[in-house]
Amino acid sequence: MSQITNPILPGFNPDPSILRVGDDYYIATSTFEWFPGVQIHHSRDLANWELITRPLTRKSQLDMRGDPDSCGVWAPCLTHDGEKFWLVYTDVKRKDGSFKDAHNYIVWADKIEGPWSDPVYVNSSGFDPSLFHDDDGKKWFVNMTWDHRRRPLLFAGIVLQEFDPEQGKLVGPIKNIYKGTDLKLVEGPHLYKRNGWYYLLTAEGGTAYDHACTFARSRNIDGPYETHPDQYVLTSKDAPLAALQRAGHGDIVETPEGRTYLVHLTGRPTTQERRCVLGRETAIQEAYWGEDDWLYVKNGPVPSLHVEVPGTRDEAKYWAEQRYTFENGLPIDFQWLRTPDTDRIFSTEGGKLTLFGRESIGSWFEQALVARRQTHFSYDAETVVDFAATDERTFAGLTAYYSRYNFFYLAVTAHSDGQRELLLMSSEISWPDGNLKFPAEPVQIPNEGKVKLALTIRGKKLQFFYALEGQDLQPIGPVLDASILSDECGGHQAHGSFTGAFVGMAASDLNGMASPARFDYFTYRPVRDPSDRYEVDALS
Repeated sequence: MSQITNPILPGFNPDPSILRVGDDYYIATSTFEWFPGVQIHHSRDLANWELITRPLTRKSQLDMRGDPDSCGVWAPCLTHDGEKFWLVYTDVKRKDGSFKDAHNYIVWADKIEGPWSDPVYVNSSGFDPSLFHDDDGKKWFVNMTWDHRRRPLLFAGIVLQEFDPEQGKLVGPIKNIYKGTDLKLVEGPHLYKRNGWYYLLTAEGGTAYDHACTFARSRNIDGPYETHPDQYVLTSKDAPLAALQRAGHGDIVETPEGRTYLVHLTGRPTTQERRCVLGRETAIQEAYWGEDDWLYVKNGPVPSLHVEVPGTRDEAKYWAEQRYTFENGLPIDFQWLRTPDTDRIFSTEGGKLTLFGRESIGSWFEQALVARRQTHFSYDAETVVDFAATDERTFAGLTAYYSRYNFFYLAVTAHSDGQRELLLMSSEISWPDGNLKFPAEPVQIPNEGKVKLALTIRGKKLQFFYALEGQDLQPIGPVLDASILSDECGGHQAHGSFTGAFVGMAASDLNGMASPARFDYFTYRPVRDPSDRYEVDALS
């Protein structure tokens, strides 16, 4: 046993669903509008985690073109019934306003790496679905349900129905088994069975600073369920100075030795405005079962920053520079937005990443943007681009990106007379409207030749750089506020933005000619900055 510092999955990795099969642990997390869908990490010791697959890789499984920001894949549930892996997920097509269009699906595989099946459509009554395999062989499907009438609540409770895998559909009656507590907004259900009790772990309070894990139990799977005597087994809602905020949406796992752990969503605000640039992350807490057959979080309900787990974390790997090349395809750390038709937006032939300029940055349909998560509060990023811009409607370069409303973008483009230039763009938004800004005067550059583009982030301070061939990097534009690349500034009202900051490469051709932009490599270099509160805590 050794002590590690939370989170175990830093950066945008929310809504964890954990599973142990033998000595192997797996965590599935939400990916929202980023493709391929669902991240699955693997560990043997609960301390060291490796991203091994994203199972929703093809159009038949997932097509998110048109899904608004922070829609797409919500709250997957990963389970194993002794023979197969099962993955349940939601594809949300609309979330803002009175209605939600949320479609729930199931896929399965013999091995975690796949191949994963085509999906079976299940229902659309709500989101956060989960599949429970009972010891009598039956399978039960639970999800929160949405009532647009607010009669009496929008979040109307957790509904249960049997799933028949042979027929590939829900069968039998639907029953609302749990309506939550006075905290409201009950969602994120997971079912368990232990000592003759059925346990229901849910999330309440919304996914912002009132978030909580609520626990309930019943002798019968369809209820009635009584709520835990403490109501909330995990929450930071009454501890505004706790290191881990927004704690909720959890799942439980047992080690082979019988120790119990709860993984959960969390956020780490880094500014006075309480902005979580790294989005919603996955943390872990040790838990135990009391003599009363209720689950308790050790030192809870406030989550602990430091937790003992079976393994020892490899900190050197966390701080290592990542230099990505493209000879063997696109590295697994990278994702793109919404479309399953990858051939239309990028290629790695010839060992370069070629982006084919499509729609504008922030499009909800087809844009060429390939990026990786920001997983450190301070880092450097760098790439080299070769792009023959022809006019102001063609541009390609380096972006620090949250959503269509929130991004910074240093692009190689051209003036209307065809003269190439560097243009710094930003969109800094408070809901509901945003305006494109130009924080610096454009810099004229030769019409031929590669350009090195770089940025540094130190906490909330963002600086862009550029260099022509044979020259050293020099800054361009002012120091910008990187903290707007956060859930709290993501273009929606409170509780409405769900992802995290990315950094990567983008290309647009608003003329519709798919102009290619070629990138030689991409570097992501974590930086230890003593001004970062959480890195100081982690090292103390």
